[in-house]
Amino acid sequence: MLYRLVRPALFLLDPERAHHLSLSALAMMPTRSVAEDGPLGVTVAGLRFPNPLGMAAGYDKEGQVCDALLALGFGFSEVGTVTPLPQPGNPLPRLFRLAEDEAIINRMGFNSGGGTAAAARLASRAGRPGIVGINIGANKESVDRIADYAAMTRLMAPLASYLVLNISSPNTPGLRALQDENALADLLDSVLAARGEQGPPVFLKVAPDLEPADIDAICRLAIDRQLDALMVSNTTVSRPALTSRFAGETGGLSGAPLRSLALQRLRDFRAASGGAIPLVGIGGIASADDAWARIRAGATLVQLYSALIFEGPGIARRIVRGLETLMRRDGFASIAEAVGTE
Repeated sequence: MLYRLVRPALFLLDPERAHHLSLSALAMMPTRSVAEDGPLGVTVAGLRFPNPLGMAAGYDKEGQVCDALLALGFGFSEVGTVTPLPQPGNPLPRLFRLAEDEAIINRMGFNSGGGTAAAARLASRAGRPGIVGINIGANKESVDRIADYAAMTRLMAPLASYLVLNISSPNTPGLRALQDENALADLLDSVLAARGEQGPPVFLKVAPDLEPADIDAICRLAIDRQLDALMVSNTTVSRPALTSRFAGETGGLSGAPLRSLALQRLRDFRAASGGAIPLVGIGGIASADDAWARIRAGATLVQLYSALIFEGPGIARRIVRGLETLMRRDGFASIAEAVGTE
């Protein structure tokens, strides 16, 4: 209710400025509590998630408020995308709030303070409870992007509950080419060697703008290389019907208009993988019904980001409460039982 009162004032601000203000506010929150393992607890890649709802990468790019996000009721939080070297990202303006569509368009371009700064910040929370993933990427001007991912893997592996290879952002030119089968095979081999036998689980984040042959190839490689999960999906470069004056801006679209595409792509990856690899459902999730639909379609975990902007910080607890109600309504004793049962 409080957020509904302050949202009109926040929406008068430039979206990137509002984003930084929200980070500052969260940084002042008490961070001692984390979600407790309960009826929604689920295990993926050997990690026990107290509930399946996470904060997606892109919000807490630098690892400033991961503990505060956990205190809001998220079952896990994801930092990043972090690149090896600092980079400013794309020119301003690069973040657009499509309020009429409950959507966001961004072309941030992996703005990052760099791996060393993020690692120092994350090292300072060592020993604290909660699952915190680290989403890694390559620098825009890198001459060897696969080497960037390997370097970030070596740097971040000791600090991460899990690592995410983000090769699906549309805002770094050429990055999505790493989803091609041969390039992806080389990337995975390099990253898994850099991680070693005792490193954290490795997840791969893919785009929603993929052809069926791409989906089949990605699933084959993910299963062959024993990746721990696929994250479906990142923002889209497609443009469904939008009403906002910002509809023509370039960049990745997220929020409500991505919902149906992301759900269908999740179904596609479930079918292509035969359920042989855990899936994380992302894109357009703003309610317990949305999250439940992804779980029934094959996701073991789900994430949101854009909905936080439109619904406020209470969204995590609302969705978690709603998921428990839906799980019991449909006769399931656990999230794991419900995965892929639509």
